[in-house]
Amino acid sequence: MITQNKLHLKGNRLRAISRILAFLVIFATQALAQPAVDTLRLTLPDAEQRFVQNNLQLLAQRYNITAAQALAVQAKLIDNPTISLDQNILQQSIYRQEPDGAGQQNQVAFQVQQLFALAGRRRAAGKAAQQAAVVETFNLEDLVRNLRFQLRTTFYDVYFRQQTLRVYDTEIPQLQHTVDLYQSQYEKGNIALKEVIRLKAFLFTLQSERLGLITEQANGQADLHVLLRDSTRSAYQPVVDPNRVRDISLNAYSETQLTDTAVARRADLLARRAEVQRQELNLRLQRAVATPDLAVGYSYDRLGSYINNYNSLTLGVAVPLFNRNQGNIQAAKAQISNAQAQAAQQQLVVRRDVHEAYQVALRQDDLYQHTSRDTTPFARLIDNIEQSYTKRLISVVEYLDFYEAYKNNVIQLNTLRANRMRAFESLNLAAGRTFFRAE
Repeated sequence: MITQNKLHLKGNRLRAISRILAFLVIFATQALAQPAVDTLRLTLPDAEQRFVQNNLQLLAQRYNITAAQALAVQAKLIDNPTISLDQNILQQSIYRQEPDGAGQQNQVAFQVQQLFALAGRRRAAGKAAQQAAVVETFNLEDLVRNLRFQLRTTFYDVYFRQQTLRVYDTEIPQLQHTVDLYQSQYEKGNIALKEVIRLKAFLFTLQSERLGLITEQANGQADLHVLLRDSTRSAYQPVVDPNRVRDISLNAYSETQLTDTAVARRADLLARRAEVQRQELNLRLQRAVATPDLAVGYSYDRLGSYINNYNSLTLGVAVPLFNRNQGNIQAAKAQISNAQAQAAQQQLVVRRDVHEAYQVALRQDDLYQHTSRDTTPFARLIDNIEQSYTKRLISVVEYLDFYEAYKNNVIQLNTLRANRMRAFESLNLAAGRTFFRAE
């Protein structure tokens, strides 16, 4: 009696677990239902062209360059002349009170003054402002470099994730069919409940993993939409040539070549070098500012001077006794040293980036080349496995192991491919130029 009660309780537990798994499977199936969206085929060259034309971050940085160029124009402009006029209106009214109106004249004083910058201050200010625009230009190039890396890696991540999702899209319906079949066999009393529970549990695992991949895919799609400034709800389907992906190789370029290119062309390093030049020009400007400006003027006074119709030439200059701009000059020298140190540090970073990226790409490519890439289509294998399981030639554990092994093999291979392409793109990023292309 005790044994029968235990068996009865165990059976109840199994049925409860079966109901829970059935509910979870239904819930996961509903969660995976996606609203219908348009699918757009997208090649990487098309994506890069749209990115350069539409990306808002690039557009904002271009405005920074435009603003810097406008400031360079402003710095070269000559100061406006100053004109002053002095009219004595009270004298006019007093003269008008005289009976005969004799001697009626107005007092007028007129003065014009022009400020002239000495020691080439205006020219130095213009060159410093122009160099600031050069720095902003290199900053734009560096932004393009980083955003292009994000675009290309996201493109390949989305592509390989789609390849992985196809495995789940193939396995889940097939396993769902098996679950339904064995559920009916259980209800007829032909098989044990534990087999149905195990099948349902594995099915729920597959659906949960697929849901996680779909979430990651949605994030990748969102990144592509932001990078391409696409406000539609379309889903991109990356178009990739598998043969080009397979044939991409490090053999065409050595690490030394890539390092030399990076040192000569990487925009972040060029921006630091341009900043050194800008600070040197700023030092010239501050030394020019130490020389006072010359004010040249002309004045005319009709009645207010010791003679009528007085004409004079005026010259004015500040005497640099106390303020010789020495503080700004010392600050400019310190800024040059700071910029030089940062440029030297950035050059070390560039060399290290290329070395690390090259080694990672070398290891990823070596692993890929020595890994079996044979993925026999699932449909060719599952029929034999289904028949063997139906005939009881294999157990449910072996049956599910096949699903698991096939799934893991394809997932790991797609992950390896994605990591390999990311390693090559990281090397492109470090070198400052797109050497390795699979499109």
